[in-house]
Amino acid sequence: MNGQLKIFAGNANPELAKKIAKFLKVPVGKALVTTFSEGEVRVKIEEDVRGRDVYLVQPTCPPTNNNLMELLIMIDAMRRASARRITAVMPYFGYARQDRKDQPRVPITAKLVANLLTTAGADRILTMDLHASQIQGFFDIPMDHLFAVKTMVDYFEKKKIKNLVVASPDVGGIKMARAYAKRLGANLAIVDKRRIDDKHAEVMNILGEVKGKNIVIVDDLVSTASSICEASSALKKAGALKIFAAISHPVLSGPAIERIGNSSIEEFVVTDSIPIDEKKKIPAIKVLSVAALLGEAIKRIHDEESVSILFQ
Repeated sequence: MNGQLKIFAGNANPELAKKIAKFLKVPVGKALVTTFSEGEVRVKIEEDVRGRDVYLVQPTCPPTNNNLMELLIMIDAMRRASARRITAVMPYFGYARQDRKDQPRVPITAKLVANLLTTAGADRILTMDLHASQIQGFFDIPMDHLFAVKTMVDYFEKKKIKNLVVASPDVGGIKMARAYAKRLGANLAIVDKRRIDDKHAEVMNILGEVKGKNIVIVDDLVSTASSICEASSALKKAGALKIFAAISHPVLSGPAIERIGNSSIEEFVVTDSIPIDEKKKIPAIKVLSVAALLGEAIKRIHDEESVSILFQ
């Protein structure tokens, strides 16, 4: 092993960092990550990292800008402390939906974030279920893109749901839904919708047989839950029986929790890539941990072994 492995965390998801460290049988590194009185991020690494292989666990989930700045400043601090290699472990990559110019005079913020991470001094990026796979091409440093599909599929296989159909809540999620359907041995359905704005979507029609079937709606993230709740309502009207959801990243902003609670979704299964406030959590939400997935990837990167086996 080249250099001792060190795990550090910002304030975005310290519990996930602890789980990853436990999987790897190493302690979480000591670091002060707070703010000055005027709101500027303050970082101090409180142990020696010279020559070490450092992994910073920090999803850029809400508050996105604060968490992103923490990550950038931690990377800079590690670089100036002479860490041998710095890997940004971003279970959730914020700004991923701004990956192209879909309107005149708008930025490609995902590319900007990629540039910021590289300039700050990151040597490698480890992330999971990007909203748009082409974001991998925005980086000129190595990026490992993991998928939560195995974690989700293992869970649903244990439930032994009969007459199962995997549904995508929109046309853009077909590839992901197909991967789930193949692993679960289920048929595929697509909810074709027209988006009104960034908060509302109007369901148009359903492609595939869903009448008398149990449905698992899969998607990479849910923000306001408008799309997925509209999709579940349309599937129910089309004769679907029980409806489940498998979502990699529970952003859950605005009225999302309330919408999910009032929807026809029986179980809303998510990963712990983003922490959910326990005060807002409802019984329908089931959280699966991806600590083992991320931990295994970190171990393989550290040992200079292939990570591709985790993509299968």
